Amino acid sequence: MAAPLFEVNDLHVSVDGAPILKGVDLVVDHGQVHALMGPNGSGKSTLANTLLGHPGYEVTKGRILFKGEDITSWPADVRGKAGVFLAFQYPEEIPGVPVAQFLRQALSARRGMDLSVLELRVSIMEWMKRLGMDPAFGDRYLNEGFSGGEKKRNEILQMAILEPEVAILDETDSGLDIDALRIVARGVESVRQARPELGVLIVTHYHRILDQLRPDVVHLLVGGRIVTSGGPDLAARIEKEGYEAWR
Repeated sequence: MAAPLFEVNDLHVSVDGAPILKGVDLVVDHGQVHALMGPNGSGKSTLANTLLGHPGYEVTKGRILFKGEDITSWPADVRGKAGVFLAFQYPEEIPGVPVAQFLRQALSARRGMDLSVLELRVSIMEWMKRLGMDPAFGDRYLNEGFSGGEKKRNEILQMAILEPEVAILDETDSGLDIDALRIVARGVESVRQARPELGVLIVTHYHRILDQLRPDVVHLLVGGRIVTSGGPDLAARIEKEGYEAWR
């Protein structure tokens, strides 16, 4: 039987010596959408950063498996080349590097071969149109002067162009108005339609993005542990009742 696409086993993580995650188990398979909810300080972003290999997060116990292979010790760039993608909650600005050039370099690294911007232009223009982006966007410096919505749409553009196998979306809905949220959600759905085997883990505080992207499984993370999992109805219950019942 084939191994799951992405698996977390008994994951314990510390930051500056302080334990944050205290035994997380999670399995995301091909084509599935999982949502991870939880209050502030529960460890959601710690998990997202750890899954991509951020060096500031120390795994003290447990394993991270990608297609059955233990990637716990892999650095972030190796995970990215292998097909693990993280959309950041607060994307970094990179002055002097145009969006199109960044995408060329990132995809060249992912494929292990040098590509030209010309080879990517049609695909970039197509996805910008789907995401409601001005065609001139590709010539702007990465995230410099971008609005919150533009930064989040740019993250989805990267996900579309880089063609990962698993995508971790860390509070992609944060700071978006309802119109921008719908555009981003439609973009994620367009990527999933183009790549039906893509596994997605959405990290969020709120139910509203899950109204647009209906998850297969919802997990609730409290105090560094997943305390319950369920279907989309769990997200609606959390939205209605809050987190107190599980603290």
